[in-house]
Amino acid sequence: MSIQFCDPVACVAAGCTATVCTGKGVPSNHTLYTRSADVIPGGVNSSIRAFKAVGGEPYIVARGEGAHVIDVEGKRYIDLVQSYGAVILGHAHPSITAALQAAAVDGTSFGAPTPREMKLAEAIRERVPSCERVRLMNSGTEATSTAVRLARGATGRKRIITFAGNFHGATDALLAAGGSGVATLGLPGTAGVPEEAVANTLVVPYNVVPEIGNDVAAVIVEPIAANMGVVAPAPGFLEGLRAACDKAGALLIFDEVITGFRIGMGGAQAKYDVRPDITCFGKVIGGGLPIGAIGGSRAVMENLSPLGKVFHAGTLAGNPLATAAGLSALNELTQDVYMELGARARQLATLLRDACTSAGITAQFPVVGTLVGAFFGNRVPTNFDEAKLTDEKLYAKFFHAMLNEGVAMAPGAYEALFVGVGHTDAVMEQLAAAAHRAAHAVRSFQKETI
Repeated sequence: MSIQFCDPVACVAAGCTATVCTGKGVPSNHTLYTRSADVIPGGVNSSIRAFKAVGGEPYIVARGEGAHVIDVEGKRYIDLVQSYGAVILGHAHPSITAALQAAAVDGTSFGAPTPREMKLAEAIRERVPSCERVRLMNSGTEATSTAVRLARGATGRKRIITFAGNFHGATDALLAAGGSGVATLGLPGTAGVPEEAVANTLVVPYNVVPEIGNDVAAVIVEPIAANMGVVAPAPGFLEGLRAACDKAGALLIFDEVITGFRIGMGGAQAKYDVRPDITCFGKVIGGGLPIGAIGGSRAVMENLSPLGKVFHAGTLAGNPLATAAGLSALNELTQDVYMELGARARQLATLLRDACTSAGITAQFPVVGTLVGAFFGNRVPTNFDEAKLTDEKLYAKFFHAMLNEGVAMAPGAYEALFVGVGHTDAVMEQLAAAAHRAAHAVRSFQKETI
């Protein structure tokens, strides 16, 4: 049975094919979302995309260009999601597109080593000194789960320490929830994770150096917490983790799936001058395609099979298309580009703050490197308990007001905002005007409902 056109007449007229669908033949966000929900649980393939946290239905993206995404109805949005940080050069960047086209001609997957995966591993090592050896894989989740397995195998220990509010992907042992204030034995953070899966996971408050026992294999941390808004490490926190791990004989894992090559050439570890034992990568190193990687010292990394006893394998690991896109992206990311992105991030925070202040809305937009957070309240948080004080309902109203003005933010109050190379002066001017109108629309709505 062949794949059918959505609408044999309208789709052909719109230039779609049965296998390359952009939604142009059925140009309705609602229609496509409803149809997706009939075949995909919740209509989405990543939970946050369903708009459950903010209400309403998602727009359905047909294509992207630079700083913009365009939905199937033809509406353009200034995109502050940027595939959650992965698309650092902007959508459909010519260098990435050209690299993908050239690579696709050679084939899409081989189940055998290729020159491009070697080149990407070398490029990572050249830019991140802690990564003497690099292993490529398929996602950030695979990277963090492999890093934990590697740490346990290298140390012969079981226990892992994580931090409340950090997110390390959808692997059972790291989907743990814990209480606040003191270290707590991990509890399942979602249905489907049995208690025994997190029995060796301790959850502790972010920005507090925990006691590390001699049964701890590793401490895994987001060096800049970007999954509870954007929370910077407190002075001495990362250095304290390094010292505590060294004292206890545990390994320090930096989850730089977001921060790696996003905030700078060497990631957060270069910014704060703290060298982890293992680093997890994703997002940017794939140029927008699915990818993951871990890197670390030769001594630790050679515990991985085939040299060591810690198993790792993946049919699509080192995929030729992802490595081609990743190499192209890293080639474009110079120090000048990072300086520009840092300036854009500060500009974004300022214009959002000014818009909210002008409308009498109390909000904070902290900047760490090229990352921007959004907290609706009177303080910048330092940990997850403080981050949860943000006004989620106010964020939802601001989100929809911005969407109405043609600006796409993450549909959740605890995500970072991202700028890319495509956010030019002209785009930022449009963004400032849109944010001002959105903030005043929210304020007007609040007054009407009082």
